[in-house]
Amino acid sequence: MLKDAYLACRGALEKGGIENAAFEAQCMLEKLTGYGRPSLLAHGGDEFKRQDELDGMICRRLKNEPLQYILGSWSFCGIELQVGEGVLIPRDDTEVVLNLCLDFLKNKNNAKCADLCSGSGAIALALEKFAGAEVTAVELSEKAFYFLKKNISNSNTDALRDDVLTCHRRFADESFDLIVSNPPYIPSRELPQLQAEVQFEPAMALDGGKDGCDFYRAIVRDWSRKLKSGGALAFELGEGQAEAVSAMMEAAGFKNIRTVTDFGGTQRAIIGTMLRI
Repeated sequence: MLKDAYLACRGALEKGGIENAAFEAQCMLEKLTGYGRPSLLAHGGDEFKRQDELDGMICRRLKNEPLQYILGSWSFCGIELQVGEGVLIPRDDTEVVLNLCLDFLKNKNNAKCADLCSGSGAIALALEKFAGAEVTAVELSEKAFYFLKKNISNSNTDALRDDVLTCHRRFADESFDLIVSNPPYIPSRELPQLQAEVQFEPAMALDGGKDGCDFYRAIVRDWSRKLKSGGALAFELGEGQAEAVSAMMEAAGFKNIRTVTDFGGTQRAIIGTMLRI
């Protein structure tokens, strides 16, 4: 029965040391049956015919493969995104920088935006959906770009497979109202210490160089002139990076720089405006 399959799945995950085992078991059964939590409860006595597939999902999870990869999709701000090996998993933390961007764009129509290191396209699609923005999403990784293209297939967002460290040359100065990036920002030395699940995610989406700030420096240096006067640059931040990134932006001429903390109190996002005379 479906209820028995759920209980066995939850028990196996708990025994394997998986946090939130009940939630993850529910997600797996929902993926296989199409039933949300209320329906799972209502159909607990139904015959379950996909035990082999469920066993395979459990086996993968017990090897610390991320749940999101196993499910093949994950929601960000109500947008369902296809994810899998080679693409960074959308996280709630990224809503902090997204909200800064949406607040900046609230009185702008048809704003032109660039989402650098776009990954799955989470930020780009949210900017289009909630702000009506015209977005160019830039991503270098072939694997991540595959998912980006799938996710934007029914949108007006453009995708460019290129390196944000060099492709600024392809855009005219003062092209964008907003440039946003959730770049690699983990210091290289910390990568081996990351959670087992995170080790499955692509290193190129995590590794920010010796101090974690390589991409912040490059984007501030090379992309600032791509902003219109009054345009904004926004970043997601790693822990303890707000002061350094703020200083970079101030030195480059940005004004009205402010940071916002996440639910845990970490300064998780920063935005500043480029005002030219």
